Amino acid sequence: MSEHTPHITPYRTLGIILLILLTLTFVTIEITSIHLGAFTVTAALLIAGIKGFIVLTYFMHLKHESLLLKILVAMVFVLFAIIVLITFIDYAFR
Repeated sequence: MSEHTPHITPYRTLGIILLILLTLTFVTIEITSIHLGAFTVTAALLIAGIKGFIVLTYFMHLKHESLLLKILVAMVFVLFAIIVLITFIDYAFR
């Protein structure tokens, strides 16, 4: 078994990530006030996916995990995208 070395993320990096997440949250709120039709929900979901990726990468330390775990998490995102796409297709052809 390989040794697991501890990783410490500096507070400065965590603060920057927090500011990015807050900014994306306010962008999500503002994008709902713009009437883009079906693209409003698409944009909000895209921003939510980006925020989820950032949280997984930095706050849940996925950045320091093995390649297998990164691939598994990426497959979850792909599955989520497929489900959202199928939902939009179903909604469009009603």
